[in-house]
Amino acid sequence: MQPVAPSSNSNSSLPASYSNGQSKVVAWLQESEEMDKCAEELARCQSNLTELSRLLQSLEILQRTQSAPNFIDMQTNCVEMSKKEKRLNRRWRTKSVGKDAKFQLQVPLFFYFFIFVPLSASLSPVRLHSSNPNLCAELVDFQPPVSRLTDSVECDSDYIKLQEEFCTIAQKVHSLLKSAFNTVAIEKEKIKQILSDQEHSDQSAQINSLRKSLSQALSQNAELRTRLNRIHSESVLTEQVVSVNIISTPDEAGEQMGIPLTQQASNESRLSMSESVSEFFDAQEVLLSASSSENEGSDDESYVSDVSDNISEDNASVTDNVSRQMANGDFAGSAFRNGRRSCLPAPCPDTSNINLWNILRNNIGKDLSKVSMPVELNEPLNTLQRMCEELEYSELLDKAAETEDPFDRMALVAAFAVSGYSSTYYRAGSKPFNPLLGESYECIREDKGFCFFSEQVSHHPPISACHCESKNFTFWQDVRWKNKFWGKSMEVLPIGTVNLTIPRFGDHYEWNKVTTCVHNILSGRRWIEHYGEITIRNIKSSACLCKLTFVKGNYWSSNVNEVQGFVMDQEGKVIHRLFGKWHEGLYCGVPPSAKCIWRPGSMPTNYELYYGFTRFAIELNELCPELKDALPRTDARFRPDQRHLEEGNLEMASSDKQRIEDLQRVRRKCNEENNIKLEPRFFKKVVDANHRERWVSNNTYWELRKNPGFINMESTVNLW
Repeated sequence: MQPVAPSSNSNSSLPASYSNGQSKVVAWLQESEEMDKCAEELARCQSNLTELSRLLQSLEILQRTQSAPNFIDMQTNCVEMSKKEKRLNRRWRTKSVGKDAKFQLQVPLFFYFFIFVPLSASLSPVRLHSSNPNLCAELVDFQPPVSRLTDSVECDSDYIKLQEEFCTIAQKVHSLLKSAFNTVAIEKEKIKQILSDQEHSDQSAQINSLRKSLSQALSQNAELRTRLNRIHSESVLTEQVVSVNIISTPDEAGEQMGIPLTQQASNESRLSMSESVSEFFDAQEVLLSASSSENEGSDDESYVSDVSDNISEDNASVTDNVSRQMANGDFAGSAFRNGRRSCLPAPCPDTSNINLWNILRNNIGKDLSKVSMPVELNEPLNTLQRMCEELEYSELLDKAAETEDPFDRMALVAAFAVSGYSSTYYRAGSKPFNPLLGESYECIREDKGFCFFSEQVSHHPPISACHCESKNFTFWQDVRWKNKFWGKSMEVLPIGTVNLTIPRFGDHYEWNKVTTCVHNILSGRRWIEHYGEITIRNIKSSACLCKLTFVKGNYWSSNVNEVQGFVMDQEGKVIHRLFGKWHEGLYCGVPPSAKCIWRPGSMPTNYELYYGFTRFAIELNELCPELKDALPRTDARFRPDQRHLEEGNLEMASSDKQRIEDLQRVRRKCNEENNIKLEPRFFKKVVDANHRERWVSNNTYWELRKNPGFINMESTVNLW
């Protein structure tokens, strides 16, 4: 491990590194693994250096005790000198003399050997034998060379000097490592202190921010309570009003319209006080909804038709007649009431014991419009009423009728087109009743200022047509659809166009619908999705065009229910950008300065227990006493199986549903045998400029309702 001296500018560089990698430094210091490891390594290094210092001291002591020459050199010199003496003077000694000499020399040799051998680590033992008397004789005269002893001493001196230098360097290394260890420990404490101070500072800032947000929320809540109390007080003040006259002129309407909530207050509460929906519930709604559709050929110019002028003129004339009747109070006695119900009579039934697979397994990939379903899977509304539910936010059209700018007006029409899908979010668990051929529905909304009626004009294929009139707009559509089961999901593919006219500006808008899909039909949490493209055109003017894309996603994706679009001029330049979610709201502009042009209203209490109905949907099937004599006998509110389901009587609902379906089969067979073709009572078939069949109002419904009145007319067919 290489020791690193601490940097002198570490403190100055700390704030920059801290700001750039605050999260990493915080995590590093919280775990403290790297710093602890560094401390452990430095501690081990210090221990090793201490041991090294001890060993070096021992070697120094051992070196100082070494003072004798090398005995091997002495032995070599002795042998060489004896050989020279032998060559110069060969004398033979007697055995006795040799023994004496041997004895005399053995003592000094042993003494000399005893002195030098222990001091030399490299000296190997020398074997002295009596068979070599000459060696012993020569050792008597041996004297070690002075030069060799001097060299040995000098070498030992150099070795000791090197040892001293090594010890000095080792001590320096030990000092540096110890200093580095202390520096790292100090820096660690400094960083911990800085982070601790920063953490306390951040917590203080967060607390202040939360306090500020809480204060703002409390202020907004107080303001909201004030507005709600004001609206409630207005509702109480108008509680005694039994009927209302809708004035044809805007000035008189604001002063004389006696309704539970004025239209202005209703619009304000819906647009500005509604809550955004963000949580999915396993609620009840389904596939056969006429408010769900497919984009077929949206890019084909021939898809948008130029409806003949006489149709528009007929619609304009009937709108004038209805407006006059509403202004004269012709509908007041039988249709206009002050209060509407806020809850259904009974909650939705439990459908957990119904095995859908046994019903649908033989119909994969087929059209399910001919498949009879258990009544528990229905909701107490039918498709004709669901078409009326698309007008829940008709105030958007009223606002469009007052908007001079054609691009702003197109944006409001686009918001209205999106709003028709918002009620489906909580209703993926049930389906509306299939209307019978000739079945009708009427809805007069005094608070919204429109009159609506619809009729089932064809049974196979199923086609529903509707018409709505107001002093500000006329709305109509005919929708034919197919629904297919794909094993895990069910797709609804409506085909048809929606039409809207705004007489004040001579606008006639047309648009298609998108595909609807209900996922997890057999198991899991059901959820509904709309995807495809809507193209809105003003067929009376090419000044602007709107395209909306319902993004296809999945339940867990971030773009689920997302809508994107734009309004552009005839040259293709984008004037307005639109974005949002079809169940939460639509915005116009560019974030974050975009303006919310539509947001759905809040849901009623315990809506998940009542089919996921909105407040508007709860009111659609209500049948009050004054309406019974004004409605035709074919109105959906007289349908017994649907009424029994709403009241929670499943046994009677199932029995009546089977009986009504059997009656319809008998009538159809009888008509086919007698070559009788039933014609709709309130709609007629026309061919547009592109040679496509369309169903439009025949302008008789409101006239017949007034004179002679449906109660005075004999119904040609008893549907129930």
